[in-house]
Amino acid sequence: MSRTVVTTPKAPTPPAGVPLSQAVCKGNLVQVSGQTGVDPATGKPVSDSVAEQTEQALRNVFAILAEAEAGVEDVLMLRVYLTDVAHFTEMNETYARVVGEPYPARTTVYVGLPANLLVEIDALAVRGQ
Repeated sequence: MSRTVVTTPKAPTPPAGVPLSQAVCKGNLVQVSGQTGVDPATGKPVSDSVAEQTEQALRNVFAILAEAEAGVEDVLMLRVYLTDVAHFTEMNETYARVVGEPYPARTTVYVGLPANLLVEIDALAVRGQ
């Protein structure tokens, strides 16, 4: 079984020189690379708000999933990477509203991200189930 790369202009393209795909599928599995709060039309963060960046990151994840013929209902796991523990509540409220119930499994960790990026989210989904 071979791997298939998923690419859509509805999500930001990886920066030049960064060796990754927006997503990779193998069989029914879809792994979406980490998505940030970058607007695919401008290539810039949507704002300096963690809520707005969280919503955009999820929109980017969902756009890639759609290109892979999967949806939020197919997501098993979302991993959220935050730059500041103080952003947890605001991110969590936005996440709950955008993702909706039943929620996928989730891990949240605190990391360093490039300047002006506050959140990154990746996803693992099983399509066609």
